Amino acid sequence: MSPALPTSRLGRIVRGTGPGLLLAHGAGGGIDANYGPIMDTLTAQHTVIGPDYPGTGRTERAEAPLTLNGLADELVATAVEEGQDTFAIAGYSLGGPVAIRAATRHPDRVTALVLTAGFARPNPRFLLAAKLWRDLLCAGNLEQLAAFVSLIGLSAPALEAIGQDDLDTALKTTTATIPPGTPEHLDLLIDHVDVRADLAALTVPTLVISTTLDQLVTPHHHRQLAEAIPGARYAEIATGHLPFVEQPEQWATLIRDFLRDSHT
Repeated sequence: MSPALPTSRLGRIVRGTGPGLLLAHGAGGGIDANYGPIMDTLTAQHTVIGPDYPGTGRTERAEAPLTLNGLADELVATAVEEGQDTFAIAGYSLGGPVAIRAATRHPDRVTALVLTAGFARPNPRFLLAAKLWRDLLCAGNLEQLAAFVSLIGLSAPALEAIGQDDLDTALKTTTATIPPGTPEHLDLLIDHVDVRADLAALTVPTLVISTTLDQLVTPHHHRQLAEAIPGARYAEIATGHLPFVEQPEQWATLIRDFLRDSHT
């Protein structure tokens, strides 16, 4: 029996026509930041519901700590409020475990999963990076934080190809656009995400997309998901942790084609 749904407080975008597709974004991201570059492709075949987590985009910052169950339920509630009783979920980074938990708590509503740069539980290396990210943010060292997330978020080829002026501009933009709710997202990621026990219970068509040059959520995490989810398909993109920056067309095509072939 699925738990009762709350009233969603999440601001959202709703675009497109066709079967429902719910988006779950990453920590310190947002629907526009994480999915904006591929939105046109997704909305061509789906009614896309994109909720922003608390403290991001269209949603006010949370007054209490986030929980994985609470966030998953609220995302599902957002889609239902927008008239979608059943839907696929595309989860990116932290959105991966959020999507997985939503599917196990609401199996009557979730029809398919696409998990990009996802993880079941952060390993020690990932935790080191996430804690440093949180520490720099909480200390107000925003320039150093922008440098750190660029260094670990972009692949080596992407960083080598960018000119110094463009890099300086990107760092300034990152510094100026950090969502205020990022500390709560990181607290959730670091202290409360562990969906390893959920994986064997997943019964919906699932695609795991590995960002093979990812230095934050490394391919170890992606393979762990693909190996533990029954019948999961696995695909790779040669990109760092930001496929929407480095390989948006390839990423969008993988999602679109999988959902089309899965008839969702």
